[in-house]
Amino acid sequence: MATADVPQIATTGGTTASRGSSRPPRSLPPLFVSDENGDTSSFNIPPPSPTLSIPSSSPTGSFHKGRRRGYSATTSTTFHYSPREAEMTKMAKREEGEDLGNVQSTARQNELDQDRGFDPSLFSFRPSELAHLVNPPRSQNAMTRFGGTQALLDGLGANAKRGLGYAAENENPQNLPTPGFINNIFSASFDERRRAYGTNNFPAKRSKPLLSLMWLALKDKALVLLSIAAIVSLAFRLFQDFGIPLPQGEPPMDWVEGVAIMAAIVIVVVVGSLNDWQKERQFKQLSDQKDERGVKVIRNGVECIINIKDVVVGDVALIEPGEVIPCDGIFISGHNVRCEESNATGESETVSKLSYEDCMDRVVQISHEPHHTDCYLVSGSKVLEGVGRYVVIAVGTKSLRGPPQYPETTFLQLKLNNAAELIAKIGSIAGLLLFIALMIRFFVQLGQDKPMRTANQKGIIFINILILSVTLIVVAVPEGLPLAVTLALAFATKRMTYEKLLVRVLGSCERLTSASFVCTDKTGTLTQNTMTVVAGSVGVRAKFVRQLEANQLRHNVDTSDTMTSNLPLFAARSSLPPKNNDFPIDQAHLNDIMPRVLQDLFNEAIVVNSTAFEDKDPKTGELVFVGSQTETALLQFAKELEWNGLQITREKAAVVDRFPFSSERMASGVVVRLSHSRKYRLYVTGAPEILSKACSTHVVVHSPSLRRDRQEADAVETMIIGPVEEENISRTIAFYAEQSLRTIALCYKEFEEWPPACIRLPFADMAKDLTLIGIAAIENPLRPGVQDAVSKCLRAGVAVKMCTGDNVLTARSIAVECGILQPGGIFLEGSQFRKLDRDERIKIVPQLQVLARCSPSDKKLLVGTLKSLGGTVAAIGNGPVLEGANVGFSRGIAGTEVAKDASDIILMDDNFSSIVKAIIWGRCISDAVRKFLQFHTTANITVIIITFMSAVLNPEETSVLSIVQLLWINIIIDTFAALALATDSASESLLDRRPDKVTAPLFTIDMYKQILLLATYQVATILVFHFLGLRILGLELTGDGLKDKHTRLTVQTLVFNVFVFTQIFNLVNCRRLDKKLNVFEGILVNRYFLAIILLEIGVQTLIVFISNETFQVTKMGGREWGISLALGIAPIPLGAMIRLLPNGPFEKLLVRLGIFSTQEVLPTANKGSDVSTNAAVSIKGDLGTFRKIRGARLRSSSFVMKRRISKRKHSQGSSTTLQLRHC
Repeated sequence: MATADVPQIATTGGTTASRGSSRPPRSLPPLFVSDENGDTSSFNIPPPSPTLSIPSSSPTGSFHKGRRRGYSATTSTTFHYSPREAEMTKMAKREEGEDLGNVQSTARQNELDQDRGFDPSLFSFRPSELAHLVNPPRSQNAMTRFGGTQALLDGLGANAKRGLGYAAENENPQNLPTPGFINNIFSASFDERRRAYGTNNFPAKRSKPLLSLMWLALKDKALVLLSIAAIVSLAFRLFQDFGIPLPQGEPPMDWVEGVAIMAAIVIVVVVGSLNDWQKERQFKQLSDQKDERGVKVIRNGVECIINIKDVVVGDVALIEPGEVIPCDGIFISGHNVRCEESNATGESETVSKLSYEDCMDRVVQISHEPHHTDCYLVSGSKVLEGVGRYVVIAVGTKSLRGPPQYPETTFLQLKLNNAAELIAKIGSIAGLLLFIALMIRFFVQLGQDKPMRTANQKGIIFINILILSVTLIVVAVPEGLPLAVTLALAFATKRMTYEKLLVRVLGSCERLTSASFVCTDKTGTLTQNTMTVVAGSVGVRAKFVRQLEANQLRHNVDTSDTMTSNLPLFAARSSLPPKNNDFPIDQAHLNDIMPRVLQDLFNEAIVVNSTAFEDKDPKTGELVFVGSQTETALLQFAKELEWNGLQITREKAAVVDRFPFSSERMASGVVVRLSHSRKYRLYVTGAPEILSKACSTHVVVHSPSLRRDRQEADAVETMIIGPVEEENISRTIAFYAEQSLRTIALCYKEFEEWPPACIRLPFADMAKDLTLIGIAAIENPLRPGVQDAVSKCLRAGVAVKMCTGDNVLTARSIAVECGILQPGGIFLEGSQFRKLDRDERIKIVPQLQVLARCSPSDKKLLVGTLKSLGGTVAAIGNGPVLEGANVGFSRGIAGTEVAKDASDIILMDDNFSSIVKAIIWGRCISDAVRKFLQFHTTANITVIIITFMSAVLNPEETSVLSIVQLLWINIIIDTFAALALATDSASESLLDRRPDKVTAPLFTIDMYKQILLLATYQVATILVFHFLGLRILGLELTGDGLKDKHTRLTVQTLVFNVFVFTQIFNLVNCRRLDKKLNVFEGILVNRYFLAIILLEIGVQTLIVFISNETFQVTKMGGREWGISLALGIAPIPLGAMIRLLPNGPFEKLLVRLGIFSTQEVLPTANKGSDVSTNAAVSIKGDLGTFRKIRGARLRSSSFVMKRRISKRKHSQGSSTTLQLRHC
């Protein structure tokens, strides 16, 4: 039953089909299929699968249906194409051949090939087929094989205008030949889409399990050697106890020490592994938070924001400047969209985005695919400009970006390299020297056979020497230093999250210690970002005010020509002459003076030239406007006047072109085709001082006293702008600016054709001879606490620079109000600043406090100039500014995704006060590491000296501290100290000092004083009691073996107790690094510190009372306990006395000895440098000596694992490099 104008189409299955002579645009034609009885049925065929064969011998193509629901895999259908389609088919086949010859198997392609046999339950395309559309090399022929954009949308059950979530009318096939032949794709649920195409999330990075961390820790070189020695020692001691007869009455207890050493090793491994495991968990939680964000999509025909993880294949998503594309997609429609895809593809060129049909039109025109222009949107790419929409085709692991990259090492760890290397070398050398010295004595004693020893005893002594030397290395090497860094970062970043600060780059916390400048935006950071239109003008004469009776000072109707910006705010104007024809009116009564045609014009200028939309507030459930706060304020203004709604106005407007807002032109524009004529109208919104100069006419409204009946007027009344009107406009702008109001001008211009004269003109040339509709004055009040935050920055030695796009009068008013503009400060416009040469900029930026009407390039120039002065710059703004700053902040609420992606820290509340909190936490982290260094270095010096001297001077080659005691001390000075000192809370007292210099050394003069003098005290106390303890305590040796052993154990226990309590109370003393005396400040807030102190005291008490043989101690009397506590608590008063000593003599002495350098040189790396060629060389393989000595413990940390991965990727030619920011 085919008509005459429908040719027959032969099919391999013995059936016939016919096709209409005309093909609907952007969709495949209806088919007429004949069954075996000769009856013909009509239905809309869904888009063909990309596994199609397109011969090039003829403009006729043969499409082979792939395995799809209801189709036979062998069915072939022949279509007749138009000349344009034939040309597209030829080019597609030619390019397909070229592409196939160059295809290389990649890991991503292998992964996608796994679902080749997978058949989606409802949809026309397999996940891998869609994902391969954006797989490089990309060309338009891939979309040609899919049948175009509309065919793709139909196959995914999506609608270009209404998105997902509705039953499309006349979209689903009707009267199918057999039930179930084609399912209703448009009614597919979101769960079905996720089952078919996956979810938009990535597999979480697997943390090492606790047992794995323990196993890696057991591979520690020093612990392995210590374990082997402990096992050998245990064997000797078991033989000593049970293999040979013991003296009468002496129990076999020598084996206990060997077991105790092995138990101590297990405790060290378990405690260290638990800390590493907890650290991994905390960083994983922070990583999960960084991936959360919203995406604008269209569902049920309504624009809304959904979580990025809820995006599904088939969603129609919106594009705006600053957006980071969350999923792969195909561009549907839009204006002037350009994307930068370097994050996804490695190519730095910008790519223009057009719809597939527009791309094919260009292909036909130029006979080849245009360069840097396509219809593919790649996940991870950045939208530089333009607005539009696209359909999502691949999500999650199927997208081109694939799993996210995890952050690498922090700069703080690099900065600590020299300290860790020095401490590790000193400890290793001390252990080696101790081993050599004791072995020399041992061999001398062997040669002289004095004292007399059995072979078993000689073996035990040799093993003891080895164990003692290795234990000294274990104690001396600062394995707690990386732990202190990671713990300080982990605890600080977690607590910063509670302070509305989301840390994306851990190294930024350390860099904030040196922050000396903060460059901040105004809107949304200093202000509340809740904008409201409170005043303005319609045309030139009508000055409207919100609630006029209560805000008489909001209008300037009676202001004289001589008014300048220097007049006091809201100056009395009773003596000033009135202006002719100007009149005030309440904002709510604007409709009374505006004709309907002008209302529609004003409304359309606001609504169409905006990307904001209405959505439900998740808290109240009410409809609110979502988008740019300036746009939402104007939309709310139109809504309050009960003008046509947003949805109705946008549906009526036939938009043909858009010019998104640009900071260079300070304006945005949109072109619509007028329905009542063949003309086109350009609406422009932007800075009034710029647009007013481009206006030649203005709309006219009349005061109520001269009111005429103009509601039925067919045209808008306009008037030429003369000198008087120009002065009136300038005066009005200045008047609003003095009140800290943001001013926005709305203009329009009509064209006979578009593009004008068939040529695409620059925006500046088209935005001339405009007609001024009005000026809106928008109020954006300061955030509470901004003045206090700015004063805290100044107190901390951090200079605040405000960079804004507002005019200089508004910027100055806001800066004065919040305390940024100080006496003697300079404020400039961006155009003036960029004209200065480098020397002039360097001279002026220290006093520059406000930069108005500035573009992102001006802000970047300011940041670069401040950095050239040697300062550390923290900035909040857009991508280029953040990438240039040492620490970049972005706004979590109003910030773009590009800014968030380029930032180090996200302000989740958009509040400037949070920057001050970040500075405090940055200083807190740096102080935590320095506190640990001070404590650990003091303990290390003491342990090394007393162990070395006591062992060398003792004829029995035994140390003042036993092996098990040293291992317990190792836990105290490493793990427990790191936990206690790295968890101190930040306080505002940290703002009472100037920022640290970038080149400042880790050890300050105050730290050196504490280390040297307290170490001297500890060494002297321990050695005196070790060698003279019997005399000091009045104890004597009687010759009775058991009594003499108990007497010696009493002295040894006292020495051990004194040393442990000295370390415990020195932890308290190390809580302060400055000259203040109160070391207990904030101690009750840190529950971790209190718990660790109490735990150490409790365990030490139990050791003395219970673990006699294991730790080689005995119970002590009250006198000995009193001496232990008195000597142990001494570091607190001694530390206070040391703080009072002047620094000058110590600095001169340390410089002369070469310990302290005034050059302040530390390893640095420029932001963006490759660690494999810079930092990795300077740090010699990540704490090289530490790694060689300890091995597995350091290698088990994520720090080194990530660095190894980074190096491996670099050696394989990967483009992924570790980006280090200049410190």
